[in-house]
Amino acid sequence: MNLKDLILVVEDDTPVKKLLEMSLKEYGFGQVSCENRAQAMKMFLLNNPSLILVDLGLPDGDGKEFIKEIREVSKVPIIVVSARYDESEIVASLDAGADDYIKKPFSVNELMARIRVSLRRATNNEITEDKIVCGELSLDLISRDFFFKGEILKLTPIEYELLKYFMLNQNKTLTHKQILKEVWGVAYQHEMQYLRTYVNTLRKKIEKNSTRPRYIKTESCIGYRFSNSNEEE
Repeated sequence: MNLKDLILVVEDDTPVKKLLEMSLKEYGFGQVSCENRAQAMKMFLLNNPSLILVDLGLPDGDGKEFIKEIREVSKVPIIVVSARYDESEIVASLDAGADDYIKKPFSVNELMARIRVSLRRATNNEITEDKIVCGELSLDLISRDFFFKGEILKLTPIEYELLKYFMLNQNKTLTHKQILKEVWGVAYQHEMQYLRTYVNTLRKKIEKNSTRPRYIKTESCIGYRFSNSNEEE
C-alpha cells in the first residue's frame, strides 16, 4: 500500500461511516467521507481519491448512478459496500462500473484485503508492460502470443480476446454482460451461451482440471473471475 492512498467513503449510515473511517485510519489509509451523491462528486473532484467506497442507498439517489457518473470521467477503483443482498443489485452495480461488491455486515479484514487488491490492480494497469504473467500462463503483448507452460498456446481469435480480457482484469469479478460487450460487442450482451461455450473450451486448454478451475472461476449467477492465486474451485 502507498501511504498517499486516499479513500473516499460515501455512506449515509453514521455508525457504518465512523467504522469505515476508523478502520481505514488504523490500516494506514487516508480518507475523506460524505453522506450523499452531490457531496460525493464534489469531494471526488477536489481530492482525486485512489479508491471509492460507496453505499447504494443514498438519501439523494442510488449509488449506482454515482458510479456511472464517475465512470464517465475516471477509472478509479470503486467498491460497493451495501446491505442489499439481491444478485440483481450486485450484477447491476458491477455493470454500472463497480470493481467489487461487499455485503453488510462486513468483515473489516476482508474489506481491507479487497481494497489492497483493487489498489494493486489499478497500479498494475497504469504500468505499460510488454508481458503479462499469471502462473503458468503468459501473454506477450508485442507478438500477441499466449504461452502455457512455456509452449505457444493455440487459440482462436475469440479465445485470444477472451483470455486477454481475463488476464488484464485479474482478480476482478466480471459480469456476463461486461465480458460479452468487451469481447464480442454491444449486440452480443445477452448471448450467454456464446460465453459459456468459450469459457469451457478455454478451461480445457489451460486448466489441469476443467471442473475445478484454478484460473477461470465461476461467480454464480454473476459472471467470472480470473484468479492469479493457486487455489482451485
